[in-house]
Amino acid sequence: MKFVDEVTIHVRAGAGGNGLVSFRHERGKPLAGPDGGDGGNGGDVVLVADAKRTTLLDLELSPRHVAKNGEPGGKNGRRGGSGASVEIHVPVGCEITDATSGDLLADLVQAGQRVVVARGGVGGRGNAAFQDSVRQTPDFAEPGTPSEARTLRVSLKLLADVGIVGFPNVGKSTFLRAVSAARPKVGDYPFTTLTPMLGTVGREARIVIADIPGLIEGAHEGRGLGLKFLKHIQRTKAIFHLIAFDPAPGRDPIVDYDAVNRELFLFDETLRDRPQVVALNKIDIEGNDARAAAAVDTFRTRGITLHLVSAATGAGVDAVIAALRAVLNQTDSVKSAK
Repeated sequence: MKFVDEVTIHVRAGAGGNGLVSFRHERGKPLAGPDGGDGGNGGDVVLVADAKRTTLLDLELSPRHVAKNGEPGGKNGRRGGSGASVEIHVPVGCEITDATSGDLLADLVQAGQRVVVARGGVGGRGNAAFQDSVRQTPDFAEPGTPSEARTLRVSLKLLADVGIVGFPNVGKSTFLRAVSAARPKVGDYPFTTLTPMLGTVGREARIVIADIPGLIEGAHEGRGLGLKFLKHIQRTKAIFHLIAFDPAPGRDPIVDYDAVNRELFLFDETLRDRPQVVALNKIDIEGNDARAAAAVDTFRTRGITLHLVSAATGAGVDAVIAALRAVLNQTDSVKSAK
């Protein structure tokens, strides 16, 4: 299924039904009294967070959603029927923004969470509602009130514990395949991963890991695929920063580490406070042993523990998962203390 994480939709609630002007007709009394009923309320437009949804593709294909109007009031004081509301199911993790004002209307981060994004109009009162001791035969009624209409921006941000970041071809997808049942595409060319992928590690103390498409310098300005997918890092509790020897000619692990972090922090300054686990991949390739030892020393001078892994053979992978669990447990403990 095509992964779509940004859509613009147009919603309109139902208008309220008009109240009715009507009089009872009884034998010998042509106008026995008012009996016009109230109009029904218009339907709302409601967005619902649905754990079974993973993409906004349905909304991209059908961007217009209109609820039913309320029915007009009837004779004998009958109230008009209310218009049917419209429920729009979206994946958990969606932010809903008014496209005109830019106001954030809702952040749907829990399954079943609901938000009314357009309210239906209220039914008008029929003339029976206006009868009193002074006005015995009111010949007027209220119209129903108009409905709300909005243009909305729906943006999906994946809910994951850990986001994998790094340059193209450092082995992010291979790592995710090694630790989970996810099967992202792998290859020896840039931008193998064109959409974020989720994988789950473990059965009881599960870790949800998101493989974010490779970043390049200038990603925060829209170069490559970065700007489109950087937002998926914002909800993660920790970052797994994967680097490798020569993902492109002339590159160096510490240079790539700094370049990717620069893009992350330019996109969102708060990511500086997000804990990172850093690993050097592809140590299984012949001749990389000495280079790996030198890289460990270089990162140590920065106060950074550099894990050595081979996503292809599985070497060092368990140690990385253990480090991620430790970071996540520490993050959860800090939140609990607050």
